[in-house]
Amino acid sequence: MILVTGATGLVGSHLIVKLLQENEEVKAIFRDKKSLTEVQNVFQFYNCKSLFEKINWIKADVTNIPSLEEAFKDVTKVYHCAAFISFDPKDEEKLLKTNIEGTANIVNCCIDFNIEKLCYVSSIAALGDPTDKEKIITEETEYNPEKLHSEYAISKHAAEMEVWRGFQEGLKIVIVNPGVIFGHGFSKNGSNQIINSVKKGNPFYTKGKIAIVAVEDVVTCMLRLMNNTINGERYTVVSENISYQEFLNFIADTLKVKRPFIYASKAFLSFAWRIDWFLSLILRKKRIVTKAIAKTSHSTVEYDNTKIKTALNYEFLEMKTYLKKLLVNF
Repeated sequence: MILVTGATGLVGSHLIVKLLQENEEVKAIFRDKKSLTEVQNVFQFYNCKSLFEKINWIKADVTNIPSLEEAFKDVTKVYHCAAFISFDPKDEEKLLKTNIEGTANIVNCCIDFNIEKLCYVSSIAALGDPTDKEKIITEETEYNPEKLHSEYAISKHAAEMEVWRGFQEGLKIVIVNPGVIFGHGFSKNGSNQIINSVKKGNPFYTKGKIAIVAVEDVVTCMLRLMNNTINGERYTVVSENISYQEFLNFIADTLKVKRPFIYASKAFLSFAWRIDWFLSLILRKKRIVTKAIAKTSHSTVEYDNTKIKTALNYEFLEMKTYLKKLLVNF
């Protein structure tokens, strides 16, 4: 029996489809029945809606240990996809509780229930910080806590430390660090918000770079890493590094809408995140632009996928071809 946390998210839902297609027995954690609708849409996309009925749904929360103990019964492998994603500093407490405490709970349960292997879905945000002369980030790039990181990045890095703790205690683990993930379903959430912003006429662009990947690639890499003897390794899962300008222009051209036409310089964004911070205090609204986002949007570093390609002899999907098919649904 395989347990999937975060089963009602983009990665989790696509992962469950593939597991069931391989005739695996699956337990899937959910918190709210309303979220199951999006998962059903993913199954419909794969033309395997009947498989949805084979999921053993467990209502649980990664921050609630008693509910996890029920979920872990009779489980042999765990895919930990659950995470809270936000780049608003106001969400720091929830980020720390869900991503760090929740992951610690998953690791502890894996150890207590003698789980064979754990796959943790981290993020490229948790990878290291290159020096001023370095332009490539690998799995070996050292993380510098003195550098500016978003609260989300801090929480994912700390969550990885919990997984490594489990490894030191004898738990077999693999970690994947995906880039910005695109895929069918959840059109109003996550990375698909980028597409929606272009569709709605977002006029701004930068000349920084974004690392992107298809959800099918992420899931396939996870499955192959779990089904072999690899243990105690982390892998950058990125298909392509592309400039924001080129990426946004491609989306705009495919959707046949106006390209972003205003260059958001470093000075512009420096001013913007301060205004956004002030307005969030006055209007009590969520942050749109933070200091960390402003910095990241101008970063030209690239993420190296050599390790995963070599380990699995893997070739990623060509992203522009993939995105063209995805954008048909927008």
